[in-house]
Amino acid sequence: MTKQMIQLKIDVSKIDKTKLYNGKKGTYLDATLFLYDQVDQYGNHGFIVQSVSKEERESGVKGTVLGNVKIFQKAEQSENQNIGSDNDLPF
Repeated sequence: MTKQMIQLKIDVSKIDKTKLYNGKKGTYLDATLFLYDQVDQYGNHGFIVQSVSKEERESGVKGTVLGNVKIFQKAEQSENQNIGSDNDLPF
């Protein structure tokens, strides 16, 4: 199994606060991650946008770009490692 660590840099000032919603465990924002086939000229592997509803998409509204994406580590995970283990977190 391959595990990837993906870093997101989000400009929170660009978030449309009216799109935030309350869930059982906090306040949430729906976002969509786009990954490129190749790294761009700035070393980014993709970008993240604020999600829009189906109706908004159909009327031509596009989600605001919130930031960039970099895949900074790819590692093969052995069968003995627990998925979701706190031991493999970078902090």
